[in-house]
Amino acid sequence: MRIDLEPTGERVIEDVYMHSIGAYTIYAMHAASYGFVEKLCSEKKVLDLGCGSGYGAMRLSKTANEVHGVDVAEDAISYAKERFKNANLHFRKIDPSKQLPFATASFDVVLSFQVIEHVSDEDGYLREARRLLKPGGTLVVITPDRKNRLLPGQKPWNRWHLREYDMSTLVKLINRHLTVTQALQMGARREIASIEIKRYSRTKWLCLPATLPGMPDFIRIGALNLVHRVIGKFKPAHSVAIQKFEFDEHDFIIGENQENSLNLVVTAQLAKNARD
Repeated sequence: MRIDLEPTGERVIEDVYMHSIGAYTIYAMHAASYGFVEKLCSEKKVLDLGCGSGYGAMRLSKTANEVHGVDVAEDAISYAKERFKNANLHFRKIDPSKQLPFATASFDVVLSFQVIEHVSDEDGYLREARRLLKPGGTLVVITPDRKNRLLPGQKPWNRWHLREYDMSTLVKLINRHLTVTQALQMGARREIASIEIKRYSRTKWLCLPATLPGMPDFIRIGALNLVHRVIGKFKPAHSVAIQKFEFDEHDFIIGENQENSLNLVVTAQLAKNARD
């Protein structure tokens, strides 16, 4: 039986993301995230914490010793298990209210790509990531950079995001649990980055006043759900044809002081002599 996975805007499905330039840009950024950690994960035991449809975990399994992909979504894990297979690749659904089903100090690398902005208990989430790391192990967190996405103080217009971070806030948060070793940004040259930045600019104004500071989340989310339903009625259907685009993951640059920043990329380590 073939399992089909519905796109939600919060998960990357390779085939679906080849039908429009906006969707492809999001896919290419996710692919660049996995490209960034390929060398780090080589010959290591890796946890992809929030693996979604599983394509990134599969990519890393080609050079890592072992990769475990976990996600809260049953349909995503079912899809990943059917679609991506390797002897050293494992997928498992997790309960976010419970400790993860792995022993302390199990992993050399823990990856958190586009997840922490969804988590209600961000400190608890990072404590669990710390527990799972071996001494000397590395956590990599990638999350949207609110600088170009939101107005000052504005709450997220993404209805699934509980918060979005600037660099100083994210570094301060992670440093409470591990030692931050790199604080980088993912950007691209203007003509590529502007595909996302123009979307951000339209959306942050469209979603006012629901996203004003102090707006209760139940009102914000309810209003954003309504906006999506209305827009969905007038949105043209995507082409079913696979399109080709003139850029790929290699056109996204991860480094310091990226002018057209789209994502924050923070790496942190557990000291070799540290253990709870």
